[in-house]
Amino acid sequence: MKLLRVLALLLVAAVLSGCGYNAIQRQDEVVKQQWSEVLNQYQRRADLVPNLVNTVKGYAQHEERVLTEVTNARAKVGSMQLSADDLNDPQKLQQFQAAQGQLSGALSRLMVVSENYPQLKADGLFQNLQAQLEGTENRITVARNRYIQAVQEYNTLVRTFPNNLTAKMFGYQVKPNFSVENEKAISTAPTVDFGGSAPAPASSAH
Repeated sequence: MKLLRVLALLLVAAVLSGCGYNAIQRQDEVVKQQWSEVLNQYQRRADLVPNLVNTVKGYAQHEERVLTEVTNARAKVGSMQLSADDLNDPQKLQQFQAAQGQLSGALSRLMVVSENYPQLKADGLFQNLQAQLEGTENRITVARNRYIQAVQEYNTLVRTFPNNLTAKMFGYQVKPNFSVENEKAISTAPTVDFGGSAPAPASSAH
C-alpha cells in the first residue's frame, strides 16, 4: 500500500507538471516579485516628497497651490496600497495607477515652477533631491516595464492549452495589466532636468 501511494503521488506530480502547473506557479511568483519591486520604487519616490516640498517651500512660499497638490497626491498614494493578492482586481489596479499618475503630474508641475527660482535651483539640498527623484523615476520605469512583461508571460501561459485547463482547475486567472490609455504616463517619467535655459527669474521668498 505504501508503494502504491508513492507511485500515485509520483503520477499526480508528473501529470501536473505536464499540464503546466509548476510553470504557472513559477510565473505567478515572478509576477509577485516584480510587483514588489514596483512598490519599492514607488515608495522610494513617496519618501522623497516631504523633503522636496519643504525645500521648495523655503524659496517659493507663494506657490502654495502646487505644493498643496503634491502633498495631497502623496497622501493619496500613501493611503492606497495594492498587495500582490489584489493584482487580480482590475479596478484596484486602475485606482492605484491613477493615484500614482496624479503624483507624477504634481511633481512635474512642481519642477516647472521651480525653474522660476534660481536660488532654489542652486541649493545643494534641492540639487541632491532632484538627482534622487530623477534616478527613482528611471527605476520606476524599469520596474514597471519588467512587471508588464512578467504579466504578459503569465497571461500567455495560463491561456495556452493544456495550461488553461490546469489554470481553470486550480483557480489561476488572467491578470490585469497597466491600461493602454495610460501607456504614455507609464512609459514617460516626469521631467526633472534643469540643464536648459530657465525662465525669467521671479523674486525669491527665501
